Amino acid sequence: QVQLMESGGGLVQPGGSLRLSCVASGFTFSNYGMNWYRQAPGKAREYVAGISPRSTETNFAASVEGRFTISRDNTKNTVYLQMNNLNVEDTAVYYCNTRTWWGQGTQVTVSS
Repeated sequence: QVQLMESGGGLVQPGGSLRLSCVASGFTFSNYGMNWYRQAPGKAREYVAGISPRSTETNFAASVEGRFTISRDNTKNTVYLQMNNLNVEDTAVYYCNTRTWWGQGTQVTVSS
């Protein structure tokens, strides 16, 4: 049974940082590219970032390029999203994804 479990969300002030984690189980993690998506209230889910199975390639949405980094530890079946210089537009539920599998999401709220 595939499981993706996100954690690390919370409330942060504008300009602050958070690191999200997603622990995977039920599949061979090191064989799969991993992605982060987010969904803000009233908006469609949008792609945030992705990383290849061996971390050789990463991709970012234009809206987060230069502020967010994505990494993974295949020994821990975990993918991370480091978010710096957060702004109110980053407020959303953040989801971990690979293929057709999704986590339950973790809430990130940026507010003063």
